[in-house]
Amino acid sequence: MQHFICSNCGQLLYFENIRCENCGNVIGLMEKGDELVALSAREGEAFIFEEVLYQYCANYTYGVCNWVVPAPGFCKACALNHTIPNLQDPVFREYWTRIEAAKHRLVYSLLRMRLPMTKQLCFDFVADQRGVKVFTGHDNGLITINISEADDIQREMTRLHMNEPYRTLLGHFRHEIGHYYWDVLIRDGGRLDACRRIFGDDDRLDYGAALQKHYQEGPPADWTDHFISAYAGMHPWEDWAETWAHYMHIMDTMETAWAYDMRIRPRISPTDTMASTVNFDPYEELSFDRIIQQWLPLTYAMNSLNKSMGAGVLYPFVIVPAVMGKLSFIHNICREVKYLSGGEG
Repeated sequence: MQHFICSNCGQLLYFENIRCENCGNVIGLMEKGDELVALSAREGEAFIFEEVLYQYCANYTYGVCNWVVPAPGFCKACALNHTIPNLQDPVFREYWTRIEAAKHRLVYSLLRMRLPMTKQLCFDFVADQRGVKVFTGHDNGLITINISEADDIQREMTRLHMNEPYRTLLGHFRHEIGHYYWDVLIRDGGRLDACRRIFGDDDRLDYGAALQKHYQEGPPADWTDHFISAYAGMHPWEDWAETWAHYMHIMDTMETAWAYDMRIRPRISPTDTMASTVNFDPYEELSFDRIIQQWLPLTYAMNSLNKSMGAGVLYPFVIVPAVMGKLSFIHNICREVKYLSGGEG
């Protein structure tokens, strides 16, 4: 993600900051084109910017949103909410705060990519009720997130039980939005044949049967040669969604590295293959090959730093040539969509 600064004092800000810790000014992030611009304003008050009246998103009241919009209403992220948890429950309210932080990061990336967000796209954030389990998933534009995923302990227990190397709230959002964009960009976007040439044509197979087979028999024995994760080998729809999520992981992390002007050059590496100079905006880069060349050394550095803090590997995945082709395919589609939206010449 890009840098944000307080326009009052120049202090570096995090994306989620509501107040500048240096000067105390309240912070609003304003949608301007595909960017979010950090501004200073009085708490809760509307203000004029470029002859337009702005005010805080309606969810600012709950401390879950710091975006400002033409008054009155919700920001582009909060307007996607269809169902939110019962805010009378303090635990649910805390879960919702964490969920909104992840969702706002998701929407930021979608705005930068200039991807369409149709009126069908919306979110249900709900809890299990009376023994009825709520499953996180996607259904024709409606993305459901079980709010227990915002419970760090519960999510980690599920991750271990499912033998997953990675499980985060933001990862859920990126995976499920991948299903949405398969519908919008592939199935309904005239790209199904092209997608099948890359991901295979087994999407015609019964999804329920494939899911049952996956949990009974496990992934294909050679899944590491073809897929980014074991779950991706279950069905082409999941292969697409898992690969899409990783594409978003890469793009957001690379933008952060670019914002910090990161340069990686290991002292003991005998060649330049482990060197990385992230001196370009990945959202504006035409070639995915250039992105991945800088990404791989960056992951080694990130994983090493994480281990130095006593934590696990930050990016526990291997991008094999087959996956590289799938990621490049997604990148080219996103570039095409951005071009058609007028995002670049």
